[in-house]
Parts: sequence; structure tokens; C-alpha cells
Amino acid sequence: MLAELRQNPWRLLLAINAAVIVGLFVHKIQLPPYVPYIHLLVDYHFGFIKRALIGAIVALFAAKVPVWLVFALGGATWLVTSGLYAKLFQKTFGFTATTLPLFVFIAGSPFFLKNFMHTLGHFDIYGCALAIILLLMPASSLLFVATAALFSIILVLIHHIHLLMYVPTIITIVVTRHYLIYGCNRTNVAFGIIAVLVVSALFFAAQFLGTMPITDADFVAYLKTRMADPSRTDLLQFAYIWYQPLSKEISDTWAWLPHNSLGIPVFALLIWLHTPLWRCFSALIRALENDMHCRLVIAALIGVSLAYLVMFAMVFDYSRWISNWAVCMFLILHAVKMLPADKETPLIPAEDQKTNIFGLILTLIPRVGIVRPF
Repeated sequence: MLAELRQNPWRLLLAINAAVIVGLFVHKIQLPPYVPYIHLLVDYHFGFIKRALIGAIVALFAAKVPVWLVFALGGATWLVTSGLYAKLFQKTFGFTATTLPLFVFIAGSPFFLKNFMHTLGHFDIYGCALAIILLLMPASSLLFVATAALFSIILVLIHHIHLLMYVPTIITIVVTRHYLIYGCNRTNVAFGIIAVLVVSALFFAAQFLGTMPITDADFVAYLKTRMADPSRTDLLQFAYIWYQPLSKEISDTWAWLPHNSLGIPVFALLIWLHTPLWRCFSALIRALENDMHCRLVIAALIGVSLAYLVMFAMVFDYSRWISNWAVCMFLILHAVKMLPADKETPLIPAEDQKTNIFGLILTLIPRVGIVRPF
């Protein structure tokens, strides 16, 4: 039995990943949810403001927001996202002994579900979940493009940084699943352009017009009326982010850049540990039967990566950004697999010793973090 585990350890690695996720949840619920909790308190009481959609939805059902709701809502979102991804993997690759190493490398990556558990309650996971839904739903009609536009609008209302974080990946999914497969005509191209313009306009409105119209003292006083326990004033210490201008965020990011850049070698190492996965991704791209599809996919990967580079220059939550970049790569991999190919692509080998070692190391890494590695 031990010899069999050494030759094909992937089921064991999957079980270890599950245990790590449970441990992360137990650890997470013992920590104060500073940023996630305040996002549940902020709504549209004072008019249109940025980062308020989730709080506005919560306000429809709860006049007072308990702290445990952060973990309940975040945990439910994590479970739904995990289930959606399992469904997507089954649809794209299927669950077999041959595909299990690929599943472990993606689902067990410290960039993905484990880091979403570490950042439980943050807004990143909503972009991932909605992108997965787009990968699962039929893409033949304009309804698909309209749904993608609606999802992008929702994400920008949740947090305007989604325009850089997940909207480029959503655009890539729409292009690969709709325009490349079903073709371009005047109607769907015009519809797509209008959708991009609307989402972009909403972003600028949220960024520059969605400012809080009252003083910070009055804002905090209102937030206390939404708290189930107003004595927990420590959970309101991040209220300033609704007043901080973009110029301040950029200056803070560049001030911390020398210190935070020390984590870049760690990010590079984590990306390198995914080498078997990147080789599989590269093989899927090379196997596409249409050269134009291949070139467009590469351009999309560059475009998504450039969007994250802009984020790196603006906001210093580097561990979150690099983790979500990797998640976007995972999702685009599935989109590429759905394109017509002229040959079958070998996946990650199940019995390669080096691959097994990389898989074990990634399994044992519990998460990447929020700002700095680990």
C-alpha cells in the first residue's frame, strides 16, 4: 500500500488539502474580520457610493449585522465557489485517475481555494464565482454576453478594483466561448463594445463620484447603528478607506514598495512550483487548431497580466493580487480547453517523481496571504 501511495499519491494529497482547508477555517473564525465586517455595514443610505453593494443587500434582510455573518456569508460563498469549480472541472476534463493530478494542482494550489479560505469575507471570490458560472453556462446567444456584462457591473459595484481583477478574465471568457466559437457579426460586436463602455463608465463613476458625502465622524456614527454590538469599535478602524483618494493609495503603495517587494522571490518560487500545470496550459494552447485562436489567447493572457501589474502599482495587497492572477490563469485554462483543438493534449503525468514532489509541496503550503507571503 505504501508503495502504491508513493507511485500515485494524488488521492492522499487531495485529502491533505481538505484537512488544510478545515484548519484554515477554524483559524480564520478566531480572528477579527476588520475589512470584511465593515463592508457588510456600508450601504446606499447616503446615496451612491463605492464598495457598498454587498452591504446594501445585507441591509435588505438585517437591520443589525452580527460579526458571525461575515463567516457565515463568506463560508457559504466559498462552498458555492468550490462546488462550481468541481462542476467546471468535471465538465472540462472529467474526474479520472488521469485528470486527478491536474485537479490537485489547481484546486489544491495555495493560490486558489486555500487562499480564498484565508481571505474569507473579502470580495475577491465573487469575481471567481461569477467567472466560473460563465464557463458553465451556454454561450451561443447574446444572453451570454449580456450575463457577462451584468456580472461585471455587479463586481464593480461590489468593489471597483474588480475592473482590473476579474473583468479582464470575464472578457477573455466571453471572447473565447462566444466570439471565437460562434463568430462575429455586427450585432454581437456592437453589443460587446457597448457592454465594455457601460462597465468602464460605471468604474469611473464609482472611483471618482462614489465618494462618501458626509464626514468620517458621521459615517462611523451611522455604521454603529448597523452593528449588532456597537461597542466593537475596533472593527471600524478601516472606515477611512471610503475617504482615501486614489492618489493616497498609490503613494502608500510606492512608499511600501521596497519592503513589500521582498516577497517577489517567494511569489516567483510559488509560480515555479506550478511548472507542470503551466506546461499543460502551454500544450493546450499549442494544440488549438486555429492559429488566430492561439494568438488571441496569448494576447488575452498578456492583457490580464498587465491589468494585475497596474493593480500592483496602485494597491499593495500583493499576496491577494498574485493569488487572484493565478486563479484567472486557471479559469482561462478551462476556457482554452473549450476551444477546438486538432490533437489530444497530455495532462500532468500521474507517476512522475518530480511532479509528485511539486504537488506535495503545494499541498503542504496552506495559503499565500493578503499583503506579504504567508
